Amino acid sequence: MTEATYVASVDDDEEARRTADAVAGDGGIAGLRRVSRAIGALEERRAAIIGELRRGRLASWEEIGRACGMTRQGAARRWARAVQAGSFGDAAAAYERGRPGYPASAVEWAVPRAARRVLDLGAGTGQFTRLLAEAGLTVYAVEPSAPMRERLGALVPEVIVREGTAERIPLDDASVDAVVMAHAWHWVDPALAVPEVARVLVPGGTLSLLWNLRDLDEPWSAELDALMHRHTPQEFDTRPELGEPFGPPERLEVRWTQPMTRAEVVDMVASRSYVITLPERDRLRLLADVGEFLVTHPALRDREEIAMPYITRCSRFRREAAA
Repeated sequence: MTEATYVASVDDDEEARRTADAVAGDGGIAGLRRVSRAIGALEERRAAIIGELRRGRLASWEEIGRACGMTRQGAARRWARAVQAGSFGDAAAAYERGRPGYPASAVEWAVPRAARRVLDLGAGTGQFTRLLAEAGLTVYAVEPSAPMRERLGALVPEVIVREGTAERIPLDDASVDAVVMAHAWHWVDPALAVPEVARVLVPGGTLSLLWNLRDLDEPWSAELDALMHRHTPQEFDTRPELGEPFGPPERLEVRWTQPMTRAEVVDMVASRSYVITLPERDRLRLLADVGEFLVTHPALRDREEIAMPYITRCSRFRREAAA
């Protein structure tokens, strides 16, 4: 470390201590609360900066790790998933064009008939939101990505769109009858999201989690899936357990097909987080190979429209009343 670097490091440490002292004030419970909120806000800002650096390919995980006082492996393990989750704004248009809807039976199952106020959490560009709005419900749509929120507001103007996350929901306590998350729960921190969702739900309210999974029992769909994941295998739990204050899960699976053009299939692939964050050369090569697959595969080459086979996997949890 050079003398100039050492001096800068000492100055930074002193500035950090002064900031911490100013936030903590006289200490006590009020000071602890202020410090805790400041730490949360700083962590959010740090994650946002890391996301900007990685998506813009402005820094390696090695450089980010050093800046955070961590190893490369530690930094990647901690933030790589968040970077993927935050990447969707870079492909909001492709996301809207390529992502499938949801079958009506899954929507009816996910939202109890008595519900009137529903929160769509991680709403994206509104694939599930619009179905809730069409059902005549009062719908709050919470989404962290500004480009996604902009598209959502334009496409489903009758809903109330707000910035937020599952860990920090911008709604009052007991303000909604049901919460849904469509293909998004795998991005959240359950330790923070479970109590936060419980907070905004009325006692007896429900949380429903849904995933659209391509049906790999169809051979060509399995081949497409292998092609899509050749760089980045992806697995996540689509049968989660939540624990208190939620009761045991109820499960439902719905098999259905989504009519898609070849261009929409390519958009579907382009909107996947693990594709968005690929190096540009690999991303373009993958999309070209998907396009070629769609026009040359014997099961697909003569089709103007492709019936994409899906399984919508659903879990529903009831918020138990306090004892």
